[in-house]
Amino acid sequence: MSEAGASGTKIAVIGLGSMGYGIAGSLARRGFQVVGYDVRAETLAQFAREHGTAAATPAAAAKEAQIIVIVVVNSDQTGEALFNKSGVVETAGRGAVVVSCATMAPGRARQLALEVENHGLLYLDAPISGGTQRAAEGALTVLASGSPAAFAKARPVLDAMAAKVYDLGEEPGIGASFKIVNQLLAGVHIAAACEAIALASRLGLDLARVYEVIAASAGNSWMFENRVPHILAGDYAARSAVDIFTKDLGIVADISRSEKFPTPVASSALQMFLMTAAAGMGRDDDASVARLYAMIAGLKLPGVE
Repeated sequence: MSEAGASGTKIAVIGLGSMGYGIAGSLARRGFQVVGYDVRAETLAQFAREHGTAAATPAAAAKEAQIIVIVVVNSDQTGEALFNKSGVVETAGRGAVVVSCATMAPGRARQLALEVENHGLLYLDAPISGGTQRAAEGALTVLASGSPAAFAKARPVLDAMAAKVYDLGEEPGIGASFKIVNQLLAGVHIAAACEAIALASRLGLDLARVYEVIAASAGNSWMFENRVPHILAGDYAARSAVDIFTKDLGIVADISRSEKFPTPVASSALQMFLMTAAAGMGRDDDASVARLYAMIAGLKLPGVE
């Protein structure tokens, strides 16, 4: 879609956290008419100054919007944004597309899709991956499933949000399943990166040098390369919070139990995130697992007293 064509398309973005704010900003820069909603008044004021129009409720944001992108934490918040008083379904016109980006259990995605479609709307199960920087750049990966009609209508927005859009099938819940596999790996890789850098500290190694060497070696991972700089800088401001992975790996554990399929490595990673949250760091960056190791082993990491 050209910028001129995009300018006539109204998009509602519900949830202006670290990912949603970046998505809304990238859509606005590409010429879409973006209306944002968030529960935080200060975030709404900032969004109105920088990118577009702020709405007081999800219903106000969704009014006359062709596409409603919901970027909240979990399925419960998604359901609240859709169906609570002043929710999206109160004002969204028939045929509008709900693009649901939260990580959730596949069964919950199917349930939400059915409820949305019963209100005359289209639903795209479209979890996202890539982090805050890629969200702001419009360079996310979207793992989507839904009807051909939902894909066709949402495609210009998906292409503006993402560098890669995967059409994974017509049934909502498939996208959620792919995202859960991704989150299993992501959580394990973060926990392993934190364990490795903490071990390097115990061995008395130069941590900056460890990062340089491992990032160029076979033991590297995207999460090691992305998260260890937070540890080296002693910067635990949340880009992705510990609590996100207690939720996502908790979903993995629930699926593991229901499918009678063992996930022992993911379960160990979940316990590390739960311990980090229990130590008071649930809302901090997920690289805080390294701080937990430091607390347990009496290590000195940058920025950790």
